Amino acid sequence: MLNYLDVKSVFLHGEHNEEVYVDQPLGYQKENKQLVYILKKSLYGLKQAPRAWYSKIEAYFNHEGFEKCPHEHTLFVKSETDGRIIVVSLYVDDLIFTGNDQKLFADFKSSMERNFAMTDLGKMRYFLGVEVKQDGNGIFLYQQKYAVEILQRFGMYDCNSVSNPIVPGSKLHKDETGQASNATLYKQMVGCLMYLLATRPDLAFSVCLVARYMERPTEILMAAVKRILRYLKGTANYGLWYERGKGEELVGWSDSDYAGDIDDRRSTSGYVFMICTKAVSWSSKKQPIVTLSTTEAEFIAAASSPCQGIWLSIILTQIDAWEKSCITIYCDNNSSIKLSKNPVMHGRSKHVDVRFHFLRDLTKEGKIQLVHCSSFEQIADIMTKPLSFESFSRNRDKLGLCTLELIN
Repeated sequence: MLNYLDVKSVFLHGEHNEEVYVDQPLGYQKENKQLVYILKKSLYGLKQAPRAWYSKIEAYFNHEGFEKCPHEHTLFVKSETDGRIIVVSLYVDDLIFTGNDQKLFADFKSSMERNFAMTDLGKMRYFLGVEVKQDGNGIFLYQQKYAVEILQRFGMYDCNSVSNPIVPGSKLHKDETGQASNATLYKQMVGCLMYLLATRPDLAFSVCLVARYMERPTEILMAAVKRILRYLKGTANYGLWYERGKGEELVGWSDSDYAGDIDDRRSTSGYVFMICTKAVSWSSKKQPIVTLSTTEAEFIAAASSPCQGIWLSIILTQIDAWEKSCITIYCDNNSSIKLSKNPVMHGRSKHVDVRFHFLRDLTKEGKIQLVHCSSFEQIADIMTKPLSFESFSRNRDKLGLCTLELIN
């Protein structure tokens, strides 16, 4: 179970290592107005305040026997010799913790209450716009309340729903002669949709696509954003269900389109990492360079995903004694797989930036292995291009997206 603590007046707990002076506030000025105050504690609005608070809470965790994850500095883990464990994740003044022992939970909460002004919010139900449903079978993460608020804010609550967020085969592009739309409204709509990607990997490609045209949106682009909202209307209650006790192997899927952007002919990379059959990390991003072949585009996409995969592997090892092993990443391009294993194709790939050959070193060391899969089985396809309804719905189901009603 995930539990939730909130620290009251969090920045006031921070202590400064240097002298910080502030002017006398209006209404509290003494006779000598040239005098200033020297701060003993941090204050809201100071640039040093977040760092001072983090140093304070980090010192507390070290004193209590927690170990900070070296690759994720907001994650602290305390393990006992008998297998008991508690994991704490810090986000400014919010602390989420979980583990396998109630006594560790009680000791941690009482210790926090002795050192800080705390609010115990119990079992987590809502966090930064993400709704959480927990029971003995697992955890369901979704953003239905936030999705409804978006639809109401932009007058789309009563719209007709559609089956996919983008028209299959459509190609958006810059149109300097097209009729301009309200740029402020466009940016607000896209910005709100971006936050939905925390639990909605099915929206990653479409939202990231429309986000490329913030400078001068046209009516066609505005219609594309409204279609995403119409899709959201019919799927507002979708989320990710993580079933208890099912999740051992970390597997990745990597894909790209080729020269999909009409304006600069760059390709789009996409990856999905899954534990068991549920997505835990995903990305849809335009590549930084123009590629000369599908092999090069796929190779660059495959080279960007291992960084995330290795990071996830380290985190899992830290919090769950997960046995570190070779991470399998599925790719539907045989040539890019061969290129990652053997530089014999150097004549065709010598122009590829050196940073992308990082994948070769990982493959050689046995940390990553690329495995071929068919395009029909490629889950990351949903991150790179507009798909037909059949392909879109099939890949959406493979990501683990469902509704709360289907679980119950």
